[in-house]
Amino acid sequence: AQAGLYYHYGLKKYLLPEKKFGVYEHHVMNRKVPLVRGFDDYFMAPHSRHTEVRAEDIRAVKELTILAESEEAGVFLAIADEGRKIFVMGHPEYDRVTLDKEYKRDKDKGLDIKMPVNYYPNDDDTQKPRLQWRSHGNILYSNWLNYYVYQTTPFKFINTDEIVGK
Repeated sequence: AQAGLYYHYGLKKYLLPEKKFGVYEHHVMNRKVPLVRGFDDYFMAPHSRHTEVRAEDIRAVKELTILAESEEAGVFLAIADEGRKIFVMGHPEYDRVTLDKEYKRDKDKGLDIKMPVNYYPNDDDTQKPRLQWRSHGNILYSNWLNYYVYQTTPFKFINTDEIVGK
């Protein structure tokens, strides 16, 4: 997403003082856009990154609309060109243990890494991580495929019997 924002709009990324690592609460900003149809007002999403594109830079580009953001994690989702360009800053595709594996890998290497926030019950990394983002991740990808891929793809209907040899 950051590379796409730079490529299309020249928006630079900025190094964060420390890695943004964990699961953060986000607020839906524009409910009228089909990409966020079915989202709750607030939802959780994972982040794991050392850089960010600042919200004020995104807002300065009239073609871009921020659809969801977080006080702690910044912009999560932005859209342009009626959905032909979608920028997801977090990782809704992560499964339950992705952050856990990353954390324990870096910890085992002796790297200076903080525990992912809002992830382990009672901040106990021996516990099974909480899976708090799957439903919104699924809704995001379903909405993208339905509203921005399927419904905008021109189809030529053919007799499929010829293809399957019937």
